[in-house]
Amino acid sequence: MNGDLSARLSTAAGFLAKLWHLTIPYWRATEWGEVSMFGRKLRVRERWIARALLAIVLFLNVIIVWILKLANDWNARFYNALEEKNVDAFWSELRYFAVIATLFILVAVYRLWFRQMLQIRWRRWLTDVYCGEWLRDRTYYRLELTQSGSDNPEQRIQEDCDSFTTQTLAIGLGLISEVLTLVTFTAILWQLSGSITLPIMGGLEVPGYMMWVAVIYAGLGSWLTFKIGRPLVRVNFELQRSNADFRYRMIRVRENAESIALYGGEPDEGRRLQGAFQAIYRIWWDYMRYNKRLTWFTAFYGQAADVFPMVVASPRYFAGAIPFGVLTQTANAFGRVQGALSWFVDTFSILADWKATTERLTTFGEAIAAAKRAQRSERQFDVVPGNANVISLEAVDVGLPNGGVLLRDVNLAIDRGRSVVVQGPSGSGKTTLFRVIAGIWPFGHGRIAMPRDARVLFLPQRPYLPLGTLKEALSYPGQPEDYSDEACAEALAVCRLSHLANRLGESGNWALALSPGEQQRLAFARALLYRPDWLFLDEASSALDEATESDVYHALKRRLPQATLISIAHKPSVLDLHEAIVAIDPCSATVRVTLREAAE
Repeated sequence: MNGDLSARLSTAAGFLAKLWHLTIPYWRATEWGEVSMFGRKLRVRERWIARALLAIVLFLNVIIVWILKLANDWNARFYNALEEKNVDAFWSELRYFAVIATLFILVAVYRLWFRQMLQIRWRRWLTDVYCGEWLRDRTYYRLELTQSGSDNPEQRIQEDCDSFTTQTLAIGLGLISEVLTLVTFTAILWQLSGSITLPIMGGLEVPGYMMWVAVIYAGLGSWLTFKIGRPLVRVNFELQRSNADFRYRMIRVRENAESIALYGGEPDEGRRLQGAFQAIYRIWWDYMRYNKRLTWFTAFYGQAADVFPMVVASPRYFAGAIPFGVLTQTANAFGRVQGALSWFVDTFSILADWKATTERLTTFGEAIAAAKRAQRSERQFDVVPGNANVISLEAVDVGLPNGGVLLRDVNLAIDRGRSVVVQGPSGSGKTTLFRVIAGIWPFGHGRIAMPRDARVLFLPQRPYLPLGTLKEALSYPGQPEDYSDEACAEALAVCRLSHLANRLGESGNWALALSPGEQQRLAFARALLYRPDWLFLDEASSALDEATESDVYHALKRRLPQATLISIAHKPSVLDLHEAIVAIDPCSATVRVTLREAAE
């Protein structure tokens, strides 16, 4: 029993620590924020904006509770007027009610307004933090390579950051509001409920008895809610993860729509999606079962709470100790106290979802931190600025995520202005060698000297085309304003894409709108605009016919005469366009360089 309690306390302490690390940094944020005030935009530290908005919301919470107290006092006067059939007092109290109701509406609207303002600012800050940490040092790439840590990072950043900020503010501010309500109405209930004599111990007098009844009623309800609903925390976590996996699989179908259509893979994809949804279906039944148990109790608890105050207060009313107005006022105060004490019962489902959200965000953050620690602790490539006219690799070992070695003791120097093709069987490490030179492959060690201040561009087999206008896709990774429309049209024409020149301002999903060959030619046009000193092409012409391939390669050499071209290719037509061969021997995991005459 003691061990079980100790484990629960340890779990609770661990969760609070995670919550602290997720919540506190925003309130200490040093970034500059912008806020509009009286038609002017002011730059203020984000932490001061957050604290000011929180203070405003808390102040409005106090005003709301004060209005509820006024309404409670009004309750007694209004129902006393009805009992006494006092018409003047009746209409006077209605006018008074109109005033406090208007004030309540005004304060409630602006409390929501400022809370939502705080919510979106916090979400923006938290999203920036997670996006920054995920993208910085190519952590996203390492997580994908190692398949470690949190699944579906896009859901963590988009959905969980939103849920966490929304739920944390709703729960935190709601709890503070209920505490204020409890303090205010406990005093009122104590004063109104009087005392009751219990037929025990020779007549035990209990002062403020209704307050004690409210405490017992709400305490018992909270304890039972926790016992019944605790499994929902785990089920919510599993349900969110399964939904994210199902969504990710559908995204994969959309991204690979053409390939799936060409393969006729719809039946297989349908089975995969059905399998993913089956996990949701199974977990949903658990969710239904636990939710049904919780709803049985909370529905009974809520219905009983509507009449329970009247039942408890009725003995004094029937004894003639209080008028009807005081009875309703007492019942109202009891309801407020009981409602405040029942906060846990009313918000348990939200709390369960909030805990699952916090755990998911924390898991994602821990995966990012672990990836960064691993990167710092492992032996790294020593990338240094070197001679402007050569790329050199010295004693480079290229590793694998599982700890194996792909290439061993690579010593390689490529002079500027040369054209070199990298050869080797599939899986021998050609593309990985490019990744090492690009500085994105984290596994291995050795010295890599990159040309100082050189412009380097990599063209993969499947070029990345961002969503947006065609000019934005063509200009990537630069900005569209960096190039004139005339320059873009000329680059397209050189790469046999003149039919796209009049669509530069058109927005779309160009990865789907263009054929693989058009995408590769667009990447060559991108290289012509970017004008790199060193251009790496990883089977960048695999979808092109020989004539088009020859045209775009010769266009690169003609228009970028000082550039070094380093290609990965299997096609003989590409070999003839280069001066030297870098051959990878998969048996010995070594690299050798062979010079040859161009176009033998």
